[in-house]
Amino acid sequence: MSDEILALNVGSSSLRFALFDAADLALRLRGHVDFGKDHARTSLSGPLAGHLGGFAAAGQDAGEAVEQLIDSLHVGLPQLSLRCASHRIVHGGDLEPRPYLLHAGLIERLEHWAPMALLHQSVALKAVRRMAQRWPGLPQVACFDTTFHAGQPEVARLYALPRHYTEAGIRRYGFHGVACEFIADALPRLAGPIADGRVVIVHLGSGSSLCALQQRRSIASSMGFSVLDGLPMGTRCGSLDPGVILHLLDKSGMTVADVEDLLYRRSGLLGVSGISADVRVLEASDDPRAQQALDLLVYRAVAEIGAMAARLQGLDAIVFSGGAGTGSPALRARIAERCGWLGVELDAAANGRGDESIGRIGARVAVYVVHVDEELMLARAARPLL
Repeated sequence: MSDEILALNVGSSSLRFALFDAADLALRLRGHVDFGKDHARTSLSGPLAGHLGGFAAAGQDAGEAVEQLIDSLHVGLPQLSLRCASHRIVHGGDLEPRPYLLHAGLIERLEHWAPMALLHQSVALKAVRRMAQRWPGLPQVACFDTTFHAGQPEVARLYALPRHYTEAGIRRYGFHGVACEFIADALPRLAGPIADGRVVIVHLGSGSSLCALQQRRSIASSMGFSVLDGLPMGTRCGSLDPGVILHLLDKSGMTVADVEDLLYRRSGLLGVSGISADVRVLEASDDPRAQQALDLLVYRAVAEIGAMAARLQGLDAIVFSGGAGTGSPALRARIAERCGWLGVELDAAANGRGDESIGRIGARVAVYVVHVDEELMLARAARPLL
């Protein structure tokens, strides 16, 4: 077999992975493990999928799933020549914005930022450690979601706090950067001459954020210091008056851990609806609380699009991405309708089909739907370090 790169994209409730030819990044294998309440669901595709017929992740732990994947690779592909494993790590903190070869000291440093990416960072680093144990000597690469946003204007990254807090690293970072970079790279093919114009990415999924692009570079993000900020998400609250947190700690008898659990795991669409964190479930429900949760998401998304357009001094294109952004024509339509004042108009048929281009021909603002391949970006970023 040729040399391969394994891309690992570990989340709080899922593991996505892909195997690429190191020479030309041809896809050899792709997989997805979704950790449900009762059992893990595994799907495989690609030319080598048949060799991993015995791979079925058990339990609810991404680290264990990585171990099971490694065992299956050893058994099913004994001739596999793996050059490296490339990982998506959400928070790069104050590191220079680039991919890094991982080592023990760097892993320890990245753990410092885990509380700011609570549902992601520690589980991803756990996968790194499991990989090191089961495949000793294999180079491992970290690719950070924060890297893409590192060139934002300083004013876009500041909080109105005393300067020494900023110097200690308390500032806006922005996330979903690997996905945003994929979209930025895809824009010339999608959008032609407006690719370098004023573009807003609307990434909607279990985690959601917006990113303003100018000349395909990030100039602003709705997420800030942590992955809690911005839009209401599946189980995360999004932007919240800090006074609410002070009140909960002072008047409600809640501990820091209690508040952390509330804001990360029991809020967002799940908290408002009391039903589900999944847009598909809420859209199918006739419970008025489900509708209210969706109403809130649309309301906040439209407000954030307007804010991004103000930062860009206009708007040339919107790109929808993420599981809900690509999977829900109804959600896209509701958001687009309320952005009509910006010149957004959808082609209803194209939107219903989920075409790449869903804006009405001749409308002032182009609208696109992009299925992001984060695993390809991880493999691509790792190649120069091999």
